[in-house]
Amino acid sequence: MSAEAKLRGSRAGLAANARRSFAAASAHRQATAIAAAGLCALALAACGDTLQDQPIGPAPLESVIVSSRFPVYWLGRRFGGMRITGVLTDPGGAVTLRYGDCLVGGQFTCVTPLSLISSPDNSFLPGAGEIGNRSQLRGAEMLVARTGQTLEIRTGSVIVSVRADSAELARRAALAMTPVNKVGLPYEPLPAAAPDTGFDALPLPSQLPPGSPIPRAPAS
Repeated sequence: MSAEAKLRGSRAGLAANARRSFAAASAHRQATAIAAAGLCALALAACGDTLQDQPIGPAPLESVIVSSRFPVYWLGRRFGGMRITGVLTDPGGAVTLRYGDCLVGGQFTCVTPLSLISSPDNSFLPGAGEIGNRSQLRGAEMLVARTGQTLEIRTGSVIVSVRADSAELARRAALAMTPVNKVGLPYEPLPAAAPDTGFDALPLPSQLPPGSPIPRAPAS
């Protein structure tokens, strides 16, 4: 084989090696970019779950309407540009409706700009032991705490706690709230506080054997 032929063969081999190296490097860069994009997406999703609640569908509200034996107050599906992002029922029977995204916390601990808590135990006024001012709103007895950011309102057979990130928002919510499962109008006088319903003396449905009738408070 001539020297010229050997030189051409050597150049061809070098070119093939270069093409293989370039292809391997490109594949590595592409895989790295895909992995990085996946990590970024996961990170953003995690942040989104921590700070933003998704608006709830109709099912949780329907469950509240069907199962609650007392008025549950709300502000519609949207109030002040904030959607309902949580419906919670605690073991004592109180129902919490949360509006807006989490200001503090995340999936399991979330403090939203506004929440309404309807408690069926009207034998005490939550926060009555705290320093606060007693007042009236819409004809109902009210305790004002946390410089107006927390309002405890005794109306009918329930205590409604309005908790907001500002006194102005708390008052607007208290003026507009209505029962989701009873007849009521915003800004109109609230029902007068009922005598002690004896709710705390009755067992909760979760404390009864399956199939047992739910006891009712004696008629006053």
